[in-house]
Amino acid sequence: MTNFEPFRIDIPQSDLDDLNARLANTRWPDELPGVDWSYGIPTGYVREIAEYWRTSYDWRVQEAILNQIPQFVTEIDGQRLHFTHVRSPEENAMPLVLVHGWPFEDFTEVIGPLTDPRAYGGAAEDAFHLVIPTLPGFGFSGPTRRPGDAATERSAELIAKLMAALGYERYGAQGGDAGSFIAPQLGRIDTEHVAGVHLNDPITIPSWDDDGSAYSPADQEKIAALQDWSSQDTSGYAGMHSTRPQTLAPAVADSPAATLAWILDVVHTYADPAKSTPDEAIDRDMLLTNIAILWFTNTAGSSMRLYKESQQWGADLPNSGVPTGVAVFPSGTVIRGIAEKQNTVVHWSEFDRGGHFAAMETPDLLTADVREFFRKLR
Repeated sequence: MTNFEPFRIDIPQSDLDDLNARLANTRWPDELPGVDWSYGIPTGYVREIAEYWRTSYDWRVQEAILNQIPQFVTEIDGQRLHFTHVRSPEENAMPLVLVHGWPFEDFTEVIGPLTDPRAYGGAAEDAFHLVIPTLPGFGFSGPTRRPGDAATERSAELIAKLMAALGYERYGAQGGDAGSFIAPQLGRIDTEHVAGVHLNDPITIPSWDDDGSAYSPADQEKIAALQDWSSQDTSGYAGMHSTRPQTLAPAVADSPAATLAWILDVVHTYADPAKSTPDEAIDRDMLLTNIAILWFTNTAGSSMRLYKESQQWGADLPNSGVPTGVAVFPSGTVIRGIAEKQNTVVHWSEFDRGGHFAAMETPDLLTADVREFFRKLR
């Protein structure tokens, strides 16, 4: 029998003091005038957020908020797994696993509306029991200890076993970013138990022999852009993660400023394009809480192994046959033809606001779309 141990976040004060000292003693680089984001994240912006982190942000307040949510740790196949488990007050609620990606997806804003819809103006029949695992290599699941344990395929195996251990015979899965690989993989390996899969901005990468000729003109344009993606200035982080994650690891393990700069630059790339800065798209304290968790657990480096070890990027993935819903946001480059080839898409929504981090940027839109999709599958 799998053992579930209640978990409470309690970061030692010495770790907070060390963080503040490192932020205060950061050696900042020179910066060219007037280049804005064209050379990467502006140092002036990073310094502003770092100073706020050191002098105004209150970790203890955020820690107390997080500790109001039921959390647990367990071990499955030798891998520590931290997860949030929130049961709905509604007796007939549907189990739903929410799967994050890199560097994070904070689901705190959707937990209440999804588990207790009547308290948020919704209908009781739209309620879910939520399971929110922290992927191996991230945060309180800790760093991975064996090559391959950070792969998306491996995460799907662990989550399927977790849901079985929790006693959920039939459940839904929702995911974005890396979660958009893991959630459909659950449908492939646990088909008889997965009722449906909902994806926000799924990553759709053509396989090496897919020229896009079978897809719509709009999809063909996106494929052409993706084929040139490696030469674009937004692809540098993924190239580093997928080839040399350990080279970058000492920087993000030793310097909170480096962690801040690296992560916020990626958030800026994929957040709502209508927002000029990451903390305009996502609440500043929410951003810092998620970055702080990676910092305190020293898993910013290990989290990057997901890119190196996963085999699903650009693979011609089989369709599980599980009903799938897709929500597309303005920052997305979703190729519909690939999404429909790899999944049995029965629900498609497109929104005019929000970005890649839907649960953090537009939790209202994500909540409504998840409810609508699963309403047909209960």
